[in-house]
Amino acid sequence: MSSANIVILAGLVIGLVYGAVGLLSGFCMMSSLRGWWAEGDGRLVRSFALAMGVAVAATQLLAADGLVDLGKSIYLQPSFSAPLMFLGGLLFGYGMVLSNGCGSRALVLLGRGNLRSFVVVIVLGITAEMTLKGLIAPARIAMAGASQTTTADNSLPALLAGLGLGAAAARTFAAAVVSAVLVIFAFMHAPFRKSPGQVAAGATIGLLIAAGWYATGYLGADDFNPVPVTSLTFVAPIADALQYVMLSTGSTLNFGIVTVFGVFAGSLVTALLTGRFHWEGYQSPRHMLRSAGGAALMGAGGVCALGCSIGQGLTGFSTLALASFVAVAGILLGTAAGLRGALRVQPLG
Repeated sequence: MSSANIVILAGLVIGLVYGAVGLLSGFCMMSSLRGWWAEGDGRLVRSFALAMGVAVAATQLLAADGLVDLGKSIYLQPSFSAPLMFLGGLLFGYGMVLSNGCGSRALVLLGRGNLRSFVVVIVLGITAEMTLKGLIAPARIAMAGASQTTTADNSLPALLAGLGLGAAAARTFAAAVVSAVLVIFAFMHAPFRKSPGQVAAGATIGLLIAAGWYATGYLGADDFNPVPVTSLTFVAPIADALQYVMLSTGSTLNFGIVTVFGVFAGSLVTALLTGRFHWEGYQSPRHMLRSAGGAALMGAGGVCALGCSIGQGLTGFSTLALASFVAVAGILLGTAAGLRGALRVQPLG
């Protein structure tokens, strides 16, 4: 089997597991923040924090052992636009609240029979493609060019190394501190400790992030036919998957496309086996308009931020890229604006 086919198979398996775990646990950044800030239930946000901590520790361990060159990923490129990534994060975070979930959550819910999520996936994919290559792309490129920053220290370990620590020590120290803070935050919450399902979900998804890096960065390493070094992310891959469905002749599958299909299939099979499958739709035209508007913000914002709540919140964050910290800050602030304050998204009557 060629390295490219191994990567595709690995992506499918990772997607299947993510879809099953996402359905059974309700894993989602927006749901976790809403539960924490609005409803006082901190278990889901602790599960997300645990996933972040595990992803950082496992990913940095792979990089330290030389199994994955994270520098080949989009997150650690020397040039990036911090203002555009922050703005993209804001748009994505607010769009999550409008649509009641991110792109990955929409795929999971679609597998359960939620037709609202079908609209979210379609609109998100179309808007992402418009922002990548279509009508919105010139504005995005102009904004990026006007605010581009070039630095050799586009990661927390590199920043620490520049202050005098050795490269290996800087990576170990940064990964240990960040992952420890997140894991301690997760387990200091007694209800989370008493929720083995949420603990297992957070740890599993964190390991899936590392598995994606290992699949694309090590199993897919081929000087003659290289594949992009990446892991779970859902904005551009949803756009690519829609394009593949429509124009598959002459196109090729990649890690992102098969993870999208895998997440949907994993959720669908799990829903059927556990009796969770049931059809759902919109309550009103206003509900549909809000959901579609949120999906459009997520598509455009996710492209500008170079990732979504999973693509930056877990995958990008696991590289400890400074640009990912900027994007995640934007996503959190955008989500907070949608859940609280003057711009709070009001419940539908």
